[in-house]
Amino acid sequence: MAERALVIGGGGVAGIAWANGLIVGMADAGVDVTSAELVVGTSAGANVAAQISSGLPLAELFQRQVDSALQSHELTPQGTPMEQVWDQVVAIHAEAEGDPVGARRKLGALALEVKTVPEAARRAVIESRLPVREWPLRQLLITAVNALTGETRVFDRDSGVSLVDAVTASSAVPLVWPPHTIDGVRYTDGGVRSSANADLAAGFERVLVIAALPDDVLDTQVAGLIAEGARVEVITPDDASLEAFGTDPLNAATRVPAANAGRAQGKSEAGRISELWQQPSPGSVL
Repeated sequence: MAERALVIGGGGVAGIAWANGLIVGMADAGVDVTSAELVVGTSAGANVAAQISSGLPLAELFQRQVDSALQSHELTPQGTPMEQVWDQVVAIHAEAEGDPVGARRKLGALALEVKTVPEAARRAVIESRLPVREWPLRQLLITAVNALTGETRVFDRDSGVSLVDAVTASSAVPLVWPPHTIDGVRYTDGGVRSSANADLAAGFERVLVIAALPDDVLDTQVAGLIAEGARVEVITPDDASLEAFGTDPLNAATRVPAANAGRAQGKSEAGRISELWQQPSPGSVL
């Protein structure tokens, strides 16, 4: 089996800041999870995955979340309020009765009808979030969902798609942001399939999942990884981080409190994660 995989899930603007803070906090305590051989990013996590794979020091990435002079310019969502989106997603999946692809297809059809901001404006936001716009040499997987077919697509450096376009597609929250067009195909958020798509880390011995928005699908995926022999740890927001998220994780005002709460939580989680990340597996040599 391959060694270590880092999986970073969705969570809006707040989730991006929190995950950055969390990773920096663990590094403060001596646990650098950016050493993973594989990084999987979904939605907000796609942004973070690209950021931590850019080569910039973690301290600089953290400052990009908390320093107003360095923060990306975020748009105010023009589509459906986030709490209503979540209710619709839950209802559509419940009606699908075990047909997740059909549910994603229905959600994609709705997303194609909703008037939001222009695609180019949304792409510019994503571009401003990424300090480097080229795919890294390490294995980086970015997820999105075909809005018409409901099928999942996984982008990597060999997919022929730019990193900015891949992250924009993965971040296209349905009904909130426009589906993103790549080679004539419209894509919605990778979180439509799963908040983190942790099953893409299959085959790795150690898997760390950073999940601002855990869900039942993630629980099933983690159980599957463990059944295959992987050691898995999942970090979800603690009470202080959830308070920092507030009621709208897409609100840019959440960035500073979420980043600081994440950093504090990262320091407290470092001991637990160190046992997974830094102690050799039986029979392995690091």
